Formats: sequence, C-alpha cells, structure tokens
Amino acid sequence: MDGMPRETPAPAEVNPLRRLTLEQLRRRTSMKWRTYPEDVLPLWVAEMDVPLAEPVARAVRDAVALGDTGYPAGTAYAEALADFARTRWSWDGLAVERTAIVPDVMLGVVEMLKLVSGPGDPVVVNSPVYPPFYPFVGNMGRQVVEAQLGADGRIDFEVLEGVFARVRKGAARPAYLLCSPHNPTGAVHSADELADVAALARTYGVRVVADEIHAPLMAAGATFVPYLSVPGAGSGLSLMSASKAWNLAGLKAAVAVAGPDAADDLARLPEEVGHGPSHVGVIAHTAALRDGGAWLDALLTGLDDNRRLLAGLLAEALPAVRHEPAQATYLAWLDCRALDLPGDPADVFLERGRVALNSGVPFGTGGAGFVRLNLATSPELITEAVRRMAAALD
Repeated sequence: MDGMPRETPAPAEVNPLRRLTLEQLRRRTSMKWRTYPEDVLPLWVAEMDVPLAEPVARAVRDAVALGDTGYPAGTAYAEALADFARTRWSWDGLAVERTAIVPDVMLGVVEMLKLVSGPGDPVVVNSPVYPPFYPFVGNMGRQVVEAQLGADGRIDFEVLEGVFARVRKGAARPAYLLCSPHNPTGAVHSADELADVAALARTYGVRVVADEIHAPLMAAGATFVPYLSVPGAGSGLSLMSASKAWNLAGLKAAVAVAGPDAADDLARLPEEVGHGPSHVGVIAHTAALRDGGAWLDALLTGLDDNRRLLAGLLAEALPAVRHEPAQATYLAWLDCRALDLPGDPADVFLERGRVALNSGVPFGTGGAGFVRLNLATSPELITEAVRRMAAALD
C-alpha cells in the first residue's frame, strides 16, 4: 500500500423506473393517476413513474427556501441546453443569442407558427402524430394538412413533396410542423432525411418548425440529429425542453431556437411570451440539463430494458399485435388491427382489461386500429398490463 488517498467512485444511479411502488404512485394527483378509477393501470399520457432526479429536486428546494419564485430572467436555461447539445449530440450550433424562453413546447410551437405563417395558412403534419398538434394549430386559425407517414412509420418523401407542392399553390406562407423524434412511432429521423426535409422546404417555400421535445430520450444505438444542424435548415425554428426526459411537465418551461436565417423572425417574438414560463420551471430544467446526466443515463438503460420486456411479452401473449420497438421516446405504438376487435382497441383494453392506453384515432389519419402504450413505468406494471390486455381478448 502506498498510503495515498484514492478517489471513491460515485455510486451508480439506480434505475428510476424501479423506485416507486404502485401505492406511492396512486398518491399522485396529476392527470395520469387521477383520470381513471383505481382499478385501472394507467399506461397512457406521457408522464413517467419516476421520482425527481436529485439535482432537480435540490434546485427546486433551494429556490423555494430562498423564496426565488418570481419572474424568469436570463439565459441560464439556453446555456445549459447548448452545453447538453454539445456533449450529447456533438452539436455546436445552438447559439444562445438565437434563443428565447417560452412557456412550454406546444405554446412555443404556436408562437413560432405565428411568426412564420398567417391566418388561414396551411400547416403540414406527418400523421399519425401527437394529437395536440391538431387543436393547437386549428385554434390559432391555421389549417392542418396531413402528409401521412409511410408503412414503415417514417416520412414518406414522395407524399411530403406532393403535399408541399399542393399547399404552396395559393398559400401565402405555408409551414411544416415536424415532430422529431416522431411521436407516436418513436422514429428518429436521420441526418439525410432531415437534409431532404430542408431541401424540400426550401424548394417549395415552406417554413419548418420542429418539435424536438423527446430529443434526449434515445434508445441504445440511436442518435438524435437536431434539425437545425443539417445543411439547408438555417431558416428553421426548433422547440426543445427538459420536460419529457426528466418528467417536468408540471414545471413549465421550454426553449425556442432559431437557425441563422430565422434570427430576425425570433426577434419579433412578443416580450410578454417570455413572462409565461415558470421561473421555478426554468431553474428545474436548467438543473436537469446541467447535473441530471447520470440520472438520465440510468433512465435510458431502464427504458431499453422495458422495450425488450414489452417485445417479449407481446410475442408470447399477444402475437397478433404488431410492434416495432421505438428508436426514441418512452412510447410504444402497437398495431392491433389484426385482432379484429369490435371497436377501438383502446376501449376494449380499458373496459375488459382495465388498462388505459391512448387510442390511435386522435393521432390522425393512419392511427385507427393502433394504441399507444407508455413504457416509462416499472417492469412489473408492464407485465401486468400485457397480462390484462391478453385476458381482455378471452
């Protein structure tokens, strides 16, 4: 022994998906756990069954102890996001001076679309897609136009080009609301695919707004590519947030990011939009991005385990349900059409199996006959949910 002090390695993070019991989860008062009766297993809305990452909880406790609960200010969130993008995605192009804090991703989407389109203009989406895209776009006086995904659940570029060409005729300022990674399929768009999006958008004069909220939630072997990092995407706008990856939906905050050619557009964002985010939310999101990396890595490992678990359970108990494990998100998109059920599969699984899943119908064209299952829970609850789903078909 040389008598020199040795550094003690930091303890490994425990899988956060295994930390809470069903009894503890049922004490929660959020939408996931209060929408259905207690005999229903809720595997639907995008909330995770995890405790807060300790760096986030500590930052919130410190803010409350200090009474630091006023209005948001500064660029700490954007700086933390830029550092995260550099470390996780090898992207140096997130310029803090071309960012703005917005209340959350969907309200940020609305504000970005206001900057690049006008009342009555078309907004293209790839259906089936995150259901709030439809009412948020419709309620701001824009027209949703679907460009349906291909049979493989990825962007069909022939379809997309046809839609771009059509909306360009007679439309002053068309836009494309890109979901990246895609919800509900979990597809991760490649650099080549995103460059093709940018080229088509440039050809047809369509402005791109990218919802990249699920970007930190990559499955093993998948790599997230920010839309604004690909050639030709300089006129795009992106919305990013720590809310999905660290379960912070109730602590509202997000970052709008402009490409170099969209800086003047973002500069027209009304000042009052920046008053909408929660200051404590900004603090929490900043702490997640700066200090929550180990917790996120443990979560990602747990989600990979859950994807494998679900695939095995479905193959054994529900082989007619087709399922391609997602490259990102914590969601599973299940094709139940071969079950030939007498109605919406989500209704059948809820009424007969007491499992709450998202119906595919609100996701738009291509969603009927599908359900979306939330994997961000314990292996035990996934196992019980599949058992109940299988029993519902007996």
